[in-house]
Amino acid sequence: MPIYEYRCPNGHVFERFQRITDPRPDACDICGEGPIEVVLYPVPVHFKGSGFYSTDYGRGSRRRDGSEGGEGGEGTKKDEKKSDKKDEKKAAAAD
Repeated sequence: MPIYEYRCPNGHVFERFQRITDPRPDACDICGEGPIEVVLYPVPVHFKGSGFYSTDYGRGSRRRDGSEGGEGGEGTKKDEKKSDKKDEKKAAAAD
């Protein structure tokens, strides 16, 4: 059975260990005031595994240094310069 947390209009927070089908309480367990509301908390979700893209998350340290050669990053410009120099050397050697 789950534990539910409720809040009354006076700010008291209390928990109830009850079934899903049980009705929620009408009044606060501490002061007796009503109506009460259910307190909800966000649930953390982490996507891990090989089925997710690296772009699904924020940029890590790997993306900052440009070593991955991503979309138009500095790594691709350096690679283009290196390949141009190699092509020039091959052309000069062929002559």
